[in-house]
Amino acid sequence: MKQKKYLLPESEIPTAWYNIQADMVNKPLPPLNPGTGQPLKAEDMYPIFCEECARQELNQTDRFIPIPEPVLEKYVYYRSTPLVRAYGLEKALDTPAHIFFKNESVSPVGSHKLNSALAQAYYAKEEGTTNITTETGAGQWGAALSYAAKAFGLEAAVYMVKISYEQKPYRRSIMQTFGANVTASPSMSTRAGKDIITASPNHQGSLGTAISEAVELARMTPDCKYVLGSVLNHVCIHQSIIGLEAEKQMEMADEYPDIVIGCFGGGSNFCGIAMPFLRHNILDGKKTRFIAAEPASCPKLTKGVYLYDFGDEAGYTPLLPMYTLGHSFRPANIHAGGLRYHGAGAIVSQLMKDKLMEAVDIEQLDSFKAGLLFARSEGIIPAPESCHAIAATIEEALKCKECGEQKTILFNLSGHGLVDMTAYDQYLAGDLTNFEVDEATVARNLAESKLDPSKAL
Repeated sequence: MKQKKYLLPESEIPTAWYNIQADMVNKPLPPLNPGTGQPLKAEDMYPIFCEECARQELNQTDRFIPIPEPVLEKYVYYRSTPLVRAYGLEKALDTPAHIFFKNESVSPVGSHKLNSALAQAYYAKEEGTTNITTETGAGQWGAALSYAAKAFGLEAAVYMVKISYEQKPYRRSIMQTFGANVTASPSMSTRAGKDIITASPNHQGSLGTAISEAVELARMTPDCKYVLGSVLNHVCIHQSIIGLEAEKQMEMADEYPDIVIGCFGGGSNFCGIAMPFLRHNILDGKKTRFIAAEPASCPKLTKGVYLYDFGDEAGYTPLLPMYTLGHSFRPANIHAGGLRYHGAGAIVSQLMKDKLMEAVDIEQLDSFKAGLLFARSEGIIPAPESCHAIAATIEEALKCKECGEQKTILFNLSGHGLVDMTAYDQYLAGDLTNFEVDEATVARNLAESKLDPSKAL
């Protein structure tokens, strides 16, 4: 059976992002000033974030937010991205399920991250900013931000989690090719980095450490803003273009998803594919299931506690309402570097609390096994992060096979793995292992982070 790629004409590409906060019955709780405990106003975030991003962060009334024309012009370089019926995977699984994936790997940098990077770089440029700084885990966000900065004439500084800096040298090279300055985190270039290295000389880094360093640089550098690739509400808003396109494309395929799946680190690609469909559950009574697939080595949704916590290790950020493992959590050195974050964004955390979505944790070896099957049946080598969504998809498809029920499953292929081949080499050689976090470890880490589970939200 011939595969079809459902593409939208240029005139059908969405011209506004979707903001699920407007439709949520229980709105996300506000970020808090860690000093006063009071909810932040948008202007409180202006010294660090772009002003428009800060306003979007707290916007709980506007359902749709217009995409600026210069951002749309950049989107058209690669959007719409294909919606693909995974006939090869269906055949390999011998499942009656219809499996579709949104292929975000076709962007210039190979992942979905560019959708928000272009928006944030544009807003920074419009405000007269000359420099932007950020963190990156696996390097996908750093690559996207480096490209977006160059596209809008900005200088970019990226703090890359040290273990990924070492494991994924070509992602570092991509960032440098686009002109970014890349530093392994933790580093000796910031106070936060020095403190972390002093306390733990062999610290291999985490997104929490890299965020601390990037925020510090933004604070200390004139005309510099901090931009973030996941977790925060405005990032989820920008990524909604994925699901908005998928809605139209699923209609072209004469299908509607029974299950929507995305891998989960902080929430950007999961929100991007899921939120536009989730609004139909909220507003129209649809019964679609939404599954976030996170690594068993960093299971904030499945084993974390819903608390106010810092978004970084040093405690520079506002307090955010999140399912968290504690901001000092040091995740295992798995290859899905983009998922190694201690907490979940405010939107996803509220949706989890309200039981509007669910989560599963995936072992590293199971994720690579799924990625290998996908590559051999569909011809695309997925990023290690995306492999978690594929593993969850395979599990649901096999359930359909067991009960003989035909369901439509949609997952987000958030990026390709062509610069992650070292990870595949290690998997094929049998050199990778699983890492699992137990409840005792979570409790100990929450205590180290000075968080009290009895004060869960």
